[in-house]
Amino acid sequence: MNKHQDIINLKHYSTELPWSGQVIVLNDGGIITSEDKAMIQALHSRDPKGIFSHLEKLAEKGSGKMMESFYVGYGHKSIGDCGTMTIFIENVSMLAAKAIQDSQLYNGQECSTRYIDFSKQDFLNGVTLATLPNILTENLRNFYIKAFPMMVDFLKSKYQKLEEENEIVYDKAIKARVFDILRGFLPAGATTNLAWTGTLRQVADRLQYLRNHPLEEIRIIANKIQETAALANPFSFGHTIFENTENYNKNYMNNYYYLDNNLDSLEKNINVSDNVRLEFDGIDKNHLKIFQKIISERPIKTELPKSIAICGQSRFSFLLDFGSFRDIQRHRSIIQRMPLLTTKYGFENWYLENLSPELKTEALEILSHFEKEIKVMKDVGDFQKQYFIPMGYKVPIVFSGDLSALTYITEIRATKFVHPTLQIKAVQLGEILEKEYGIKIYINKEDIGRFDSKRGLQDIVEKK
Repeated sequence: MNKHQDIINLKHYSTELPWSGQVIVLNDGGIITSEDKAMIQALHSRDPKGIFSHLEKLAEKGSGKMMESFYVGYGHKSIGDCGTMTIFIENVSMLAAKAIQDSQLYNGQECSTRYIDFSKQDFLNGVTLATLPNILTENLRNFYIKAFPMMVDFLKSKYQKLEEENEIVYDKAIKARVFDILRGFLPAGATTNLAWTGTLRQVADRLQYLRNHPLEEIRIIANKIQETAALANPFSFGHTIFENTENYNKNYMNNYYYLDNNLDSLEKNINVSDNVRLEFDGIDKNHLKIFQKIISERPIKTELPKSIAICGQSRFSFLLDFGSFRDIQRHRSIIQRMPLLTTKYGFENWYLENLSPELKTEALEILSHFEKEIKVMKDVGDFQKQYFIPMGYKVPIVFSGDLSALTYITEIRATKFVHPTLQIKAVQLGEILEKEYGIKIYINKEDIGRFDSKRGLQDIVEKK
């Protein structure tokens, strides 16, 4: 049976509307591609005959010529929004994962540090782009491996299991806490896996920046994504590359992308400190009065309506360890600047204070030695040094968002199941939202920094 007949024979999901209309969910049958779906939707926007008429046309002519001509050739970008693709990117640095995810349109998942065996995981050297052992990062790995069982015993003596607690769940919670503490000593060059689901347009647009990233690893990944995406969708990744646009994007990525590139020139407006600070109040409080009743009536576990964003956005800043920056960067509803990972803002004290006394002494010695060595690394720029730096070092965080987004982020990141260094910042943000805008924030302040064995339930397990 040929593809034409296969498409015609597909059974789709449909329900009738009370009038002469219907709702149809397409069954791609594994043969209608992303480009096919984009073509069908484009036809649907121009011809009212209906989906089955367009499927006939697809079966007869295919989608290639239309995608090549109208999406790529003539720049009808919305057509590219109608087809999606899922990309799996494996064994890349934490830095690369953050760069790929640095878009409000990113959808996907990244492997959690709690599920990676760092005794075996590759650490990428951003200078040579090799995974051969490096003395600085191997010292960090050795400390991590040595400290893990010691910290399990230490935490079990500190947080003894209650009689009513499930032992398996308790053990998972203890290990999750150990991961939370020891992740601060892992270098940002530690490798991870991530998945990226995006429209054909989003992927193509994002690659314009990624292929001009200051880090060579990310430029290589971008070019490989382009190459592989073109294999999967051969008519959607042949856009003309304009030299002026490419030079413009390269200038932005090399000189403005990282926050630290121009933080000094912004000192009068941005003054990062450990505590969350309202940098710029962009909320129209007179307009906000329109929403006063709906704000005051919001029940717990309910988001504020998105239309409140019409009142404007406010900007906040603070210092946060890079490990927890990885968590807050997941939130696509706010605009964030990418921080440059350095040692100049110091190491987050929480990671040290939660070690056992003997491990704390050893960790301080390792960090002291590390800071001396990183300063004298020859012919290695600040961009490349990031690969060697432990994720417990603090970076400047600057983001802006509307009140709906800020309220959601505050409440979801202030729970006892969130890493404590980020949880504390979320609570501080919530206090500002309550004081400045009169928004009731639902936070249990007794949960701040508290160990709870129920965290052991936060897992994805197969039902048996």
